Amino acid sequence: MAKERVILHSDCNSFFASCEELLDPSLRDVPMAVAGDPQKKHGIILAKNERAKKYGIVTAETVQSAFRKCPSLVTVPPHHDYYEQISKRINAIYLEYTDLVEPFSIDESYLDVTGSLNLFGMTAEQLADAIRLRVHKEIGVTVSVGVSFCKCFAKMGSDYKKPNATTCITHENIDDILYAQPVENFLFVGQATAAKLKKSGIYTIGDLARASDRQLVRLLGKQGMHLWLSANGLDADP
Repeated sequence: MAKERVILHSDCNSFFASCEELLDPSLRDVPMAVAGDPQKKHGIILAKNERAKKYGIVTAETVQSAFRKCPSLVTVPPHHDYYEQISKRINAIYLEYTDLVEPFSIDESYLDVTGSLNLFGMTAEQLADAIRLRVHKEIGVTVSVGVSFCKCFAKMGSDYKKPNATTCITHENIDDILYAQPVENFLFVGQATAAKLKKSGIYTIGDLARASDRQLVRLLGKQGMHLWLSANGLDADP
């Protein structure tokens, strides 16, 4: 029987905003957002720090809307080349723990650490915590890490608790952490798909996992099978 995988999904918290705070530490003390054209107060919010989040500012809203919520908001233009540099440095740290690192976006990566746990003499949670601490100490950015036996659940774990946290989704706690959530919280489930699922009596992620694959295929076609496999932790993507 194949050994169950141990997958981490590491997600940098408020990455663009965190990078801007590295460039200018004074930005940590004020509500701040990275915006497309802050000089003209046009465009959209690309990222925001924790202080700005407290005003209800969200990514992709207009700059004008953000200023209505927080007139004292400080906005800065993006520095994408710098973000790329920081991303590469963070992934270099990940590669010290496993050679199976898959950058998913500029601020997210999957790590397969199945073969690394014995090497480092740690549990999966301890290894995730060690990586979080190193990234914070050496780079200055916080990350949230999800730990599970497949990529989908690891990603759900990193989203579960932020900022700067480790969440393990296991066979033992999956009902409480994942399956109790509304179905629209699941990866790959948009508003239209969620509406179809709810019309068929599927209201939670647990309902989705317990539904039959045939029912979901009838309802959603190929997407239905993909959702069923993912909700049951059967996605085997490397």
